[in-house]
Amino acid sequence: MAFLGRTLGSAVRRYSRGAAKEWLTGDFLDALRAVAGPTNVSTAAAVCEQHGHDESMHRCCPPDAVVWPQTVEQVSLLASACYSHGAPMIPFGTGTGLEGGVSAVQGGVCFNLTQMDQILELNTEDFTVTVEPGVTRKALNHFLRGSGLWFPVDPGADASLCGMAATSASGTNAVRYGTMRQNVLNLQVVLPDGKLLHTGGQNRRPRKSAAGYNLTGLFIGSEGTLGFITQATVRLHGIPEATVAAVCGFPSVQAAVDSTVQILQASIPIARIEFLDEVMMRACNRYSGLSYTEQPTLFLEFHGSQRGVGEQVEATGEIVKSNDGSEFAWAQEQEDRARLWTARHNAWYAALALRPGRKGYSTDVCVPISRLPEVLLETKKDLLESQLTGPIVGHVGDGNFHCLLLHDPEDVDEKGRVEEFAKRLGRRALAVGGTCTGEHGIGLGKRQLLREEVGEVALSTMQQIKAALDPKNLMNPGKVL
Repeated sequence: MAFLGRTLGSAVRRYSRGAAKEWLTGDFLDALRAVAGPTNVSTAAAVCEQHGHDESMHRCCPPDAVVWPQTVEQVSLLASACYSHGAPMIPFGTGTGLEGGVSAVQGGVCFNLTQMDQILELNTEDFTVTVEPGVTRKALNHFLRGSGLWFPVDPGADASLCGMAATSASGTNAVRYGTMRQNVLNLQVVLPDGKLLHTGGQNRRPRKSAAGYNLTGLFIGSEGTLGFITQATVRLHGIPEATVAAVCGFPSVQAAVDSTVQILQASIPIARIEFLDEVMMRACNRYSGLSYTEQPTLFLEFHGSQRGVGEQVEATGEIVKSNDGSEFAWAQEQEDRARLWTARHNAWYAALALRPGRKGYSTDVCVPISRLPEVLLETKKDLLESQLTGPIVGHVGDGNFHCLLLHDPEDVDEKGRVEEFAKRLGRRALAVGGTCTGEHGIGLGKRQLLREEVGEVALSTMQQIKAALDPKNLMNPGKVL
């Protein structure tokens, strides 16, 4: 699952030799330069290599050319040129994906959308903002400073908002504020043939709608396979009056996860509740200069009024105590909270530092909350039996967790054990009514698991939608389906 299979590998080799690239001509490249400008089109090997991989372990498959459009009109004209010449198209944002979504497995033209970075319209009274694809979540929240509003979807990396929509990202705040699916109101999309689509109607931003099919939802999580997301109108939220973060350790994984389930069952409106196992805590301590006890740990954050936060903390403390959790280690000042959550967001790099020079693969299953304790315990046992280093971290408030699997890609045996473990974990999640991906997407490696998860009828329906919108199969081919 986690590695390119024989079929895909042979496809990469076939296309890398230049087969089936009749469209790659001087006239075609001149047409791209005529639209974007000579300096915004590159075929340099180093540039293409840079645009052929993300943060995943999948091999680099560089495109044949990279373009940097400046406007949606240019995206439309460039897409039309590619469509008429039969050239594959691959959207590229910040390159922070984890499932190989930007790999150009059939070559083609990479559209780097980062120079379209304008915040187009802020409506503070309606709690909405419209952004271009180059706007990242950190840039948006910096822009919103002083407005009393913020955008809470936080996947850790400083990803672009439109890229986050394309992968249906979530993160540490999802337990209270939802994922991108709950926070996107409208999208502007350039379809493969260059046509412009507004999924909710042009310039519309209602909080809800029952008008026709949910086209916005169709493109959220489409991973660049249906079109280019060139604008997103998203929900904003009020900055809470009071914010308090805390850390507490537990004697076992079971105790930590039981506390999580009980906190949610008690309807405590917790904003963040993150789980790190003892291996991950050891890595974070070393990497971020912390001194927390190295045991299964919950990172928690509470939002609300001063009184409301006090009530949440008191109720949570009673549950933690009943499960033999430690006293809370508090982080109340903004600087302390930022340091705590930066350590959590750096977990990926902290894990990699456990085995310098190795590669990492992050699994991404999500299971019903009631089944989380048993799945986590089975996964810990599987890691030991497989003799793999795999710190666990997760957004346990919504049942989503990751094993950060460290391996030597040149070690065939270890590579095989990682692959088999990832397959077992995905199927373990499916067996209890969960999903093989909570937020990273399907990308290159999970297509078989997608088939097992949704079934043949659902998969066939997806394929029909793909064929209707992209009959030439030019939009990010080789991904998802």
